Amino acid sequence: MSSLPDNQLSEEATVHPYAEAPEAKEPAAPEAPPVEAPRPVNWSSVKTVVKEVIETVVLTLVIFFLIQTVVRNFRVVGTSMEPNLHNGQYLIIDKLSYRFGKPQQGDVVVFEPPNRPGEDYVKRVIGLPGDLVEIRPGEVLVNGVPLVEPWVVRPGSYYMAPVRVGPDEYFVLGDNRNSSSDSHSWGDVPAGNIVGRALVCYWPPSEWGLVTRVAPTVSTTLYAWLSHVVP
Repeated sequence: MSSLPDNQLSEEATVHPYAEAPEAKEPAAPEAPPVEAPRPVNWSSVKTVVKEVIETVVLTLVIFFLIQTVVRNFRVVGTSMEPNLHNGQYLIIDKLSYRFGKPQQGDVVVFEPPNRPGEDYVKRVIGLPGDLVEIRPGEVLVNGVPLVEPWVVRPGSYYMAPVRVGPDEYFVLGDNRNSSSDSHSWGDVPAGNIVGRALVCYWPPSEWGLVTRVAPTVSTTLYAWLSHVVP
């Protein structure tokens, strides 16, 4: 093997003073993900969704109007039906029964009074078509017989001369006689003005129960029933 003098460099190892350093290679840019072509709108699915929404809305409206033809709610205002119905109570009114039958004595009904069109009152039916109604302090007479009132009214302290209830009309009174605007002051209620019969109290919870013609409302409440079941 030949050797070179110490003061000489191999030709391969010689570095030219003006030689440029090799350029650094830039890292390759990452490849962009492939762009997907826009998918066509599936109009069939859109139509199905729209159809289902429309069907749901229509069905909801039909159910709502069907319910409104059968029942409605009513809020008691005032104290004319104390002690059985209280200010602020909410009732369910049965609008269907009187299409197949007639109001009965003792029914609690919601109606539009003939002297206050557009308003709703709640009172109790006392006289039926053709009945003769008379009021004396502490009692009501129907056809000359004192009326037995198990709904525990607050008796009136006024007189009303005997009056004959008109055909297809009803004589109504509030249970709180001295604090009620009713038939003794403005006359009978035409049958066509009656909205329906008070059926159930649904608010407040302490008053939940049926509104009946044969017993005080308080004795038919869910609260009263539970008080007998749960000591």
